Amino acid sequence: MTVVDNLWYIADEADQRAEQTYHRLASEHEATVEYERTRTVSRSRFRTVADRIRENGLPYGAHTLVYRDSGDLLLVRHEGVDMWVVPGGEVRPDESLREGARRELWEEAGIDAAYEGLGILARVNFRSDGHRAWGVLPVFAARAETTDLEVDDPDGEISDARWFSDLPEDTRDRAELLTWREQVL
Repeated sequence: MTVVDNLWYIADEADQRAEQTYHRLASEHEATVEYERTRTVSRSRFRTVADRIRENGLPYGAHTLVYRDSGDLLLVRHEGVDMWVVPGGEVRPDESLREGARRELWEEAGIDAAYEGLGILARVNFRSDGHRAWGVLPVFAARAETTDLEVDDPDGEISDARWFSDLPEDTRDRAELLTWREQVL
């Protein structure tokens, strides 16, 4: 019996969806910071990520970069990656990217924010066993309307939420967050 490997097809569909999502976001918003990352992943992880990208172009969902008037940035502790990250996650089929980011912000930090546009637009490239695909990581910028933090993450991945004036060394995409803050605040 011959096993057909359709991973190339999934990756191609993922690339097409990522391209559509990237161009839509770029035409609707002017991102302050853009960057690109490449990750080499296992074959099973590649399939998972490519399937997510096929849905809406996003391997990791939509995120929010929240700031206070003092310039402090909100980060949440993600136990799955053991790092401080900006709040965000999966976008449901009935949500816009911004709506998904807003819901995730509420779940992971318990605050409201005034959304201002796209702060960061990243391209994330994935590689595995000769297969390649890419996805979009949109990070919306928002000013905090409330600042008392409360984690109520239904996924159980977020263990803490804090405001930082000095970002911890173990902050994912720390350099890009600092660049954004320097350019905007």
